[in-house]
Amino acid sequence: MPDASPTKWHLAHTTWFFETVVLAPVLDGYRPFDAQYAYLFNSYYEGLGPRHPRPLRGLLSRPSLDEVIAYRRHVDNAMRELLADLDEDHPSAARTILGLNHEQQHQELILTDIKHAFFSNPMLPAYLPGQLKGIVRALSPAWAHFPGGVVRIGHEGPGFAFDNESPRHDVLLRPFRLALHPVTCGQYQDFMADGGYCRPELWLSDGWVLKEREGWTAPLYWLQRDSGWHVFTLHGLRPLNPAEPIVHVSFYEAAAYAAWAGERLPTEFEWEAVAQQQPVAGRLLDVNRLQPGASVGEAAVEQIYGDVWEWTRSSYDPYPGYKPFDGELAEYNGKFMIGQTVLRGGSCATPRNHIRSSYRNFFPPSARWQFSGIRLAGDA
Repeated sequence: MPDASPTKWHLAHTTWFFETVVLAPVLDGYRPFDAQYAYLFNSYYEGLGPRHPRPLRGLLSRPSLDEVIAYRRHVDNAMRELLADLDEDHPSAARTILGLNHEQQHQELILTDIKHAFFSNPMLPAYLPGQLKGIVRALSPAWAHFPGGVVRIGHEGPGFAFDNESPRHDVLLRPFRLALHPVTCGQYQDFMADGGYCRPELWLSDGWVLKEREGWTAPLYWLQRDSGWHVFTLHGLRPLNPAEPIVHVSFYEAAAYAAWAGERLPTEFEWEAVAQQQPVAGRLLDVNRLQPGASVGEAAVEQIYGDVWEWTRSSYDPYPGYKPFDGELAEYNGKFMIGQTVLRGGSCATPRNHIRSSYRNFFPPSARWQFSGIRLAGDA
């Protein structure tokens, strides 16, 4: 898949980021480990020079893994030298923190890319073998109601945030309701059984064209066997659990499901207004369980963090007064603010200390390889 990259590339790219963005501008006498690596491991920074095409990253048999690890050690040693003198006023302090958060993003991407690579292998190997046990219990749709009004949205105050989370600003919300739980696999099966993939009245035009061209009849990683539907996970192929949140659906599938259910997807502002009231907790990255889990059925909004990234109905646009990072880092987020859709909440592959209520993830509406799911909303 053109969007996925090998694990070795992710390791080298995050190393290149520290070398190029953090070290080179401030560390006197720093020498790049290998001048060719700037071409191989630049992701999308036009201002930093040409780069190897993304769809061809899987063909990079060299440098070897041992050479990439040596590259990492070289940069780690230089970072230790820098960190020895680093305080909050140092010119590289902000970029160092950005580099750490950038690496956390790639920790999640490594898992999503491994999952797609293993699914592409006819043997369907497991990344983390072992039997997953979970609740298998149907949930009835249930709602929490919110009065709306003027709410403050976005990041403000101490602590790290990406440029796309600011500035904090007022948003007027109409009264709305939000589903207590993400849509489950069992609920999504009902949509499929009712001809959801065959009813054009449910689909956005671009989504219908894409579905027809790609032959979608079920979410990504669903496979039909004689005994019924199975789901490929990082733990291997396993029978579908109808109580687990639906995952690996595109925005188009999410919107079609919402139309079928007679509801809609939340705006990112409705989602954040609810999430601000809750602590960051849930099934965020756990190295022993890399699959969304079923709700425990509390009478409150659940699983707002972790399990699955939740598609919203909001396009990825700049906030009023938005200013990108300085210099070459202006390319980090701002240039993608067209043709993308916002997701919120984090997934079972997101590092726990990486997420917050103001965090804005974004992908094209066609993307299915991320841990993306659905939570419904409606007008009150």
